[in-house]
Amino acid sequence: MPFFAVREIFCPQICEDERKINEFRNMDLTNQFLIAMPTLRDPNFHRTVTYLCAHNQDGAMGIIINRPLGLGLGEILKHMDMEVRDPAVNYMRVFYGGPIQPERGFVIHRPSGKWESMLPVGDDVAIATSRDILAAIAAGTGPANAIVALGYAGWAAGQLEKEMAENVWLSVPIDSHIIFEVPFEKRWKSAAQMLGIDPTLLSGEVGHG
Repeated sequence: MPFFAVREIFCPQICEDERKINEFRNMDLTNQFLIAMPTLRDPNFHRTVTYLCAHNQDGAMGIIINRPLGLGLGEILKHMDMEVRDPAVNYMRVFYGGPIQPERGFVIHRPSGKWESMLPVGDDVAIATSRDILAAIAAGTGPANAIVALGYAGWAAGQLEKEMAENVWLSVPIDSHIIFEVPFEKRWKSAAQMLGIDPTLLSGEVGHG
């Protein structure tokens, strides 16, 4: 069969895939949730909610907010030689933020205080990576609402757009209530319900939000 005939057969699907990818390239998903579709079996991301804190033509970066590690924040602070004055801090969950640089810590919090390294992402969420915010949390003077995560998720240029076009993820503007108040085991379903859907009933044929 001549090549041009093969192209004619597959062009509708090829063109549709390219159209979807280009559509997502024109979107800025910063400050949105990425909700893993049930069909995503990668153990790093299965049934995760990722807070996307940066997305541009060079790629994307996000932090998973619903997968706790088996340790409390007190253990990390002790390894950093920080005195924990607030006993409740010992039992604060530490989350798996993603597979990249798992030794690197991130504090997602509602904007308050002035920290050495702080990035306001949206009106009611900021991310800090400096030691001073952890010291404040240990002393009981840190942000009232915060979660600590180790590692992050990253996408190369065009990678996230391709995955979105393949229906790997749903996306929705964030609700900080889900990050800070909703129990971690309910965040995946709660984020999807912002789109009016039950994620357990979805298949890979469903589009994005």
